[in-house]
Amino acid sequence: MNADKQTRIKIAIQKSGRLTDHSLELLQQVGLKYSRGRDQLIGYGENMPVDFLLVRDDDIPSLVKDDVCDLGIVGLNELEERRIEYKNDGIDNAFQQIMPLDYGQCRLAFAYPENGSMKTIADAEGKCIATSYPYIVTEYLKTAGINADVIEFSGAVEIAPSLGRANMICDLVSSGATLAANKLFEGETILQSTSVLIQTTVALSPEKQQWVDKIVQRINGVQQVRESKYIMMHAPRSALKAITDLLPGAESPTVLPLGGIDDKVAVHVVCREAVFWDTLENLKAVGASSILVLPVEKMLA
Repeated sequence: MNADKQTRIKIAIQKSGRLTDHSLELLQQVGLKYSRGRDQLIGYGENMPVDFLLVRDDDIPSLVKDDVCDLGIVGLNELEERRIEYKNDGIDNAFQQIMPLDYGQCRLAFAYPENGSMKTIADAEGKCIATSYPYIVTEYLKTAGINADVIEFSGAVEIAPSLGRANMICDLVSSGATLAANKLFEGETILQSTSVLIQTTVALSPEKQQWVDKIVQRINGVQQVRESKYIMMHAPRSALKAITDLLPGAESPTVLPLGGIDDKVAVHVVCREAVFWDTLENLKAVGASSILVLPVEKMLA
């Protein structure tokens, strides 16, 4: 058991919710092949010493804090809630926040009844706020100098005002459709959230840390190619600066000679931002031709 703990990485991910499919896909994209039964909550890596545990999202920070798992993928909203809770208990640096991930974007925001008198957070003085994130909301109100009662409400927070349990709510918002369906309008955002990768603060063995570093490097590579495109074109030498200025998020291009043509070259470049039709039309306007835009499957900086 101890030997296995020294050699295999354990990653905690959400077992069901908005991050689950993206997290499993990310593990596959970094090269992990795993086996897992239909009802099993553990996936076993077959080609890498990496296993993952499917758990409740609010358990992920504590599993990493307690060194049950070496890594975790969790929403920043849940991570920040647990961070403040641990800090209040005198526990600092409960986990290392390694990097943000490019999925799971949402926001934690106040919301008010459409037919009520409350319009801004200033109107919350002396009122009651329902939320699944009492620590974040309490800290925000304290900083803002607003005295209000914060009650923890699990499940469908948006129904709390209609049940008479609260005057307003603070909840995660994505499209805002759920708020509108419950006759609430969105107010101030107090946290922009995305998924994040975290690591235990307990020192890992050299072998495990080497694998963690490799996983982080591969995740960086996966994220870099989400919007990246490989662009090839022919262009006049005199237009190279104008072309480089037009390409979003591009590094210095590779410039190659064209056989038998002195005043034109082949230009190859990777753009790490989205490339739109307007970009291609602008490239053509400064003299580029034979423009090809190709997807990038993998990238290692």
